[in-house]
Amino acid sequence: MVVLAIIVGSLTASMMFVLALRQFLGLVASRRRAVGAAEFARGEREFSLVRELDERLQRTRLGRWLVRELDLAGLNHRPIHVLGVGVAAGAVGTWVLWRFVSTVFAVLGIALAAVLVRRYLSRAKARRREKFIAQLPELARVLANASHAGLSLATAVGIAGTELPEPASSELTRVATRLKFGAPLATAIEELNDRVGSRETNVLMSTLIVASRSGGSLVTALRDIAETLDQRKETRREVTTTLSQSVASSNLVIVMGFAMLFMLNSIKPGTVDRMTREPIGQVALVVGGSLFAGGYLLIRRMTRIEP
Repeated sequence: MVVLAIIVGSLTASMMFVLALRQFLGLVASRRRAVGAAEFARGEREFSLVRELDERLQRTRLGRWLVRELDLAGLNHRPIHVLGVGVAAGAVGTWVLWRFVSTVFAVLGIALAAVLVRRYLSRAKARRREKFIAQLPELARVLANASHAGLSLATAVGIAGTELPEPASSELTRVATRLKFGAPLATAIEELNDRVGSRETNVLMSTLIVASRSGGSLVTALRDIAETLDQRKETRREVTTTLSQSVASSNLVIVMGFAMLFMLNSIKPGTVDRMTREPIGQVALVVGGSLFAGGYLLIRRMTRIEP
């Protein structure tokens, strides 16, 4: 009887423990769902706030400029995000220059936000343009094959837009849409040149315009252009590789200028701040800054590859 009572008691305790555990897990799950719903609602409110700020920004001149630049760069970012990152970087730069260099140089941190945003967008546009230039030989071959099959130019451009990857896909789809809605070929190509224009693009597009107006052999011209573009592509790649070290040197010049200011302040704190208050120090800073800036601009000018 004692053993039976122990067994019954153990089973009863086990059942009560299982029921209690099940109820506890259910309570935890319901609380998690409630917390998740609250976080989701808070995230929705934050997202709607960011979206509202972004829409207000896009109604300003700065916002419209950011929208256009992001479109040309092929970036799927909100203008408010790009502006926010730039402002944050400018604030950090202002604090670093104020804390470790001088109060006067802290003003440069404010300009750092605009410089970083413009630099970021310019590099993104340049990379996208280079990708498009690299796709031009294949584009010429696709157009030649489509024209050889008897397709119209608008249809051939549309086919090229579906076969080629970005950025050619979106750009050619835009041109094909313009042509289907009755826009002249010259107008559609001019818009393309405004977005991703280069010497190579002008060569290919000029061939299309001349062939469409004169009625010449478009297939032969496109195949010849494809070979020429292949040669120019290899030449451009070699030149870019050769000049990459010089481009890095131009960036190093600016870094060295600020590094010298940090080094002066680390050796004797307050040196740069005192230089900004003395006429001789001001002249030295202006001359030194002009030399560093001139060296940077000269190297960039010498190593610049015209698009």
